[in-house]
Amino acid sequence: MEKYLFKKREEYSKYFLWIISMIGWTVILLSGFHIEKVDDFLIFILLVVFLFISEYYPMPIWKGFTSVSFPLVYILYLAYGFPAMSITYAFVILLVYILRRRPLRIILFNPAQLVLSFFASLYMLQLFHPMIERLIEISTVRGITEYLFLLCFFSIFNNAIVDILHLIRPQLYSVKMWKQKTLTELSSAAVSLVYGILLYLLGGLDRGEVDIFSYFSFFSPLVGFSLISSTITRLKREKKRMKALFSMTTELNQMLPTKEWLSTLKKSFNELIKVEASILWIKEEGEWRLRFQDGRTVPGFSVRTVTLEGFEEIRKPTLYTYGKKEDGIATECFEKDLKTFVYSPLVVENEAVGMFIVARSLTKSFEDHEVQSIATLANQLAVNIKTRMLITEKEKRIILEERNRIARDIHDGIAQTLAGAVMKLETAEKKFSKHPIETKKLIEESIKGLRESLKEVRESIYALRPYPTERVGLTTAISNKIEDLRQEYNQAIYFVIRGNEIQLSPMAEKVLFDTFQESIHNSIKHSMASKIDILLCYQTENILLKIKDNGKGFSLFQAMLKARNQPHFGILQMNDAADKINASLQIDSKEGAGTIVTMNIPKMGLEGGDIVDQAYASR
Repeated sequence: MEKYLFKKREEYSKYFLWIISMIGWTVILLSGFHIEKVDDFLIFILLVVFLFISEYYPMPIWKGFTSVSFPLVYILYLAYGFPAMSITYAFVILLVYILRRRPLRIILFNPAQLVLSFFASLYMLQLFHPMIERLIEISTVRGITEYLFLLCFFSIFNNAIVDILHLIRPQLYSVKMWKQKTLTELSSAAVSLVYGILLYLLGGLDRGEVDIFSYFSFFSPLVGFSLISSTITRLKREKKRMKALFSMTTELNQMLPTKEWLSTLKKSFNELIKVEASILWIKEEGEWRLRFQDGRTVPGFSVRTVTLEGFEEIRKPTLYTYGKKEDGIATECFEKDLKTFVYSPLVVENEAVGMFIVARSLTKSFEDHEVQSIATLANQLAVNIKTRMLITEKEKRIILEERNRIARDIHDGIAQTLAGAVMKLETAEKKFSKHPIETKKLIEESIKGLRESLKEVRESIYALRPYPTERVGLTTAISNKIEDLRQEYNQAIYFVIRGNEIQLSPMAEKVLFDTFQESIHNSIKHSMASKIDILLCYQTENILLKIKDNGKGFSLFQAMLKARNQPHFGILQMNDAADKINASLQIDSKEGAGTIVTMNIPKMGLEGGDIVDQAYASR
């Protein structure tokens, strides 16, 4: 039933469009039979050019754009009559909409609607004309009054036709939308009214012959302001769009490895481009999976396998219009009143990793710059998703390698020791009655082997436990460690956190914690420091960790030489760990002057995940 009503309302709206178009173009064509010779051809051309500019570059008013061309249309009517005005007005609007590549029915409807509204307004004005002449004797006031009546009737008829069309159409037309449109049109009418009053006030003065320069001087401020304000507004909108696109891609770079990247995409994309529906599929492990759905989509829709396979064939952004021969392969996922779709594939190295589809209800409503923005976003998503896939694959490989290593360790270590102990115990059982001394020796060796095996088992279990930063986070792990050291050594340790704390990858947190732990142990055990200051700073582009002590210091060169022969986590190991996450490590120390250890990590790519999570392999 709902689909039936939708189709009926869609048909009624088309009938209304064609009826208004036929009536309006009938008036325009009939006017052609009554057109008279145009005098002052240069003035006529000037007015036509001004009319085209004001229509092609609408003035920003209220929360939208509107053309303030009524004063020009009125002058054409006064100077050359309704037939010349109607034909000129209609073909200027026709040209503007053709240049903007609007649908055919809109190209035909809008000129017809505007001319028909002006024709109906003139008819209504004729009804009030005798009363106006009888009540108002001053010609200037009478002219302003007639202009006001004509403007009011034109606004009423014009908006009434548009409102009726919106009410008939199945698409949503809320009170808020009507209010915004009405306020925009009232603002346009107010500007037109001011210009009409100036027209009669200045025309009432004795200024001699009215020539082309008079018209140019009078209308050039209106047209110039419309042109300049429209251009400035478009440039501001383009700047805002580019800024939003940059901010969005940057945010996606940081948030994609986390679970929150979908909500980030939804919020940021709606700020970038206003669409009524959007869907994102991602190809994971050879299967297309729905990962994002927003706006006016069909809840719980099921997509055919053929449709998903068709995504593979789309390799560049493609614009589809519903109802045409080719209306896209996923239209059943959207509500029926959505008419225009942009399919933007996510392709990396000729491999399809996803498909991003957006939709609007108006046909041909996506402009070129919007399609380019969608394509740019899709390219960014493709790179990020592919990177995340590679990260996941490498993480799985690292986990597999770690499992294999543990299995080898158990097989070569614990299993061999246990097997040896079992064999010795079996031998001891056989020799127990005849060779008690040898039996005792075998049992002692078995117990020793079992103790070693127990130690190895405990070490393996400890290695498999989550790292402190994985259990409680970086700042809590550092705080807990500092508290333990204070109690154990009665040490003066000060910990300061600056900036807004963010979630880092497990690898980044592990390297920071290991660097902190090694540095503070060196300060306590070797530098004999009485005071240690620790700073963890979350900056705009970097994360900074600084450990400063007032100990005896050391020679960095001698420490580097010593570190080559030390298996523990020393300076060389800190350097290697810093390289894994693209961090910089700096150690400043002199004998007798204390030590400062500084690690600086670029934030990009470390929020929620990094290039390789090697936490398992580094334990």
